[in-house]
Amino acid sequence: MMKSMTGYGRKKIEDQGLEISVEIKSVNHRYLDLNVKTPRLYAFLEEPIKGAASAAVSRGKVDIYVTAVKKDGGDATVTPNLALAREYLTALERLRDELGLTDDISVMKTAQLPEVLTVGKEEPDAEAAKALALEAVRQALEEYNAMRQTEGRRLCQDILGRIQTLTQLTDQVERRSPQSVEEYRQKIQARMLEILGDAQIAEQRILAEAALFADKVSVTEEIVRLRSHLAQAAALVQGDQPAGRKLDFLAQELNREANTVGSKANDYELAQTVVEIKAEIEKIREQIQNLE
Repeated sequence: MMKSMTGYGRKKIEDQGLEISVEIKSVNHRYLDLNVKTPRLYAFLEEPIKGAASAAVSRGKVDIYVTAVKKDGGDATVTPNLALAREYLTALERLRDELGLTDDISVMKTAQLPEVLTVGKEEPDAEAAKALALEAVRQALEEYNAMRQTEGRRLCQDILGRIQTLTQLTDQVERRSPQSVEEYRQKIQARMLEILGDAQIAEQRILAEAALFADKVSVTEEIVRLRSHLAQAAALVQGDQPAGRKLDFLAQELNREANTVGSKANDYELAQTVVEIKAEIEKIREQIQNLE
């Protein structure tokens, strides 16, 4: 069945002293909004990771966080600023000579002066880092999609149950509609006989009035469309392809048909059934918002 848009996955792997951690999490979104955050030196990983993730996810707000650490610290570099150090030493020697100070200038004290030493990171091996990162992404996506699939199965089962309920309610509408017409005919008959007194004339008027009423309140077309939309929705829910937007459209159409049936309902029982139909459709729409 379809997957939920909400999920989480995390994987950490290490090779040749480089440890890469990938964390994936997502929430509902109308379209695919994919964001990848990496350390500055590993910015070259953003596009390959986006490509791998977009092949596995079609909708949702997806955030992917990547961290990369050299376990042995081998990527650290310390660079002395010799020109600046010489300037410091010249100034310190002048202070010593002119003020008669004790000469306690040393390497450690000079190194502690601002900006004499610069600590940086050496450029990583791009190909090795890319291969390791994509493997971490692949494994994180497996965990992430497994969670989405579990949640998606629960959502789909709930939606299928509600589709079955809607089918039963549609059957009630189909059974009740002719009954309401017959009850209306009986009311008209009793009223006309009371007023006209002539049974033959009254019967002709009753037939004409009942025919007009039956045409006005007929929901045959709406019932056919409701059944069609419900069948399509059930097929999509049981499919394995993302169909959240299609289901959202069908839910809107179901609601439209229910509103039309409600506007034609000239009967309390029918009106109550329509209220139940609309309540079930709204619950389905809420669940659909979570599906990919």
